[in-house]
Amino acid sequence: MRDSRIFVAIWCLSVAATCAAFVTHLAMRGRSVMYAYELGRARSEQGRLRETKRVLQVESSSYKTPERVETVARTLLGMDAPSSDRILPLTQLPKDQKAEEAAPAASVDGRVVHAEGTQSTARGEGQR
Repeated sequence: MRDSRIFVAIWCLSVAATCAAFVTHLAMRGRSVMYAYELGRARSEQGRLRETKRVLQVESSSYKTPERVETVARTLLGMDAPSSDRILPLTQLPKDQKAEEAAPAASVDGRVVHAEGTQSTARGEGQR
């Protein structure tokens, strides 16, 4: 009698373990299918974005052509080529204006780096 109770208890535990394993397998399988659908959606979105990028690159390259820039300047902005009296050679610019155009300064970490290699801080102290 005792052996049959042990057998029934072990049999019930093995059936419960088998059911738990089957439910776990189904859950993992369902998750796998869900990830496969998500991957498919992501890949289709990636393809759509690549096509959009290609179209935008073609459009961007068309905007960079000199003909396009001239057309936009003349039609949309109302610009025209400068007359000869508006063109000044660099030798005729005032001295302080020449220095500004010839040696632009760049700001690096709160310091201003000039074209000739000197640096100055926000307080105006010069360093090499």
